[in-house]
Amino acid sequence: MPQTHNRIASLLLLDDLERFSDFGLLLLRCVTGAFLIYQSHDNVFSAERMGEFEAFMLQFGFSNPEFLAPLSVYAQFIAGIGFVLGVFTRWLGLVTTFNFIVALVMVHWGQDVPQIWPAAVLVFLGLYFGVRGAGRFSIDHKLGKSDERT
Repeated sequence: MPQTHNRIASLLLLDDLERFSDFGLLLLRCVTGAFLIYQSHDNVFSAERMGEFEAFMLQFGFSNPEFLAPLSVYAQFIAGIGFVLGVFTRWLGLVTTFNFIVALVMVHWGQDVPQIWPAAVLVFLGLYFGVRGAGRFSIDHKLGKSDERT
């Protein structure tokens, strides 16, 4: 009877899907990374767009936007590439978390949920990557196998 109970519980909880968890993490990293690359690449490759972002930051009370705008943009761009490749994932996750906490506080505070949502989700995705790591399908795993869950 206990074995039947365990089998039913396993079916109900979809335990067999666990074997795909690293693949799911790979997809999450790639989609997040692609989004970060997409939203930052224009500022990386165009001085005019970077200038617009500096003006945007100044409008929201950031000091020294000529330094902070490129710092934020390159952090997002590099994190995006790192997430796709699965390299320095924990560090880049923490950088992403910090970057988007600043965005939430300085830009999105007081806005409605739909306006806050993308930055808030990136805070938690960054935090997840920071504590979970890149998983088995990553350069991080090949370099040091620091992800003990695999």
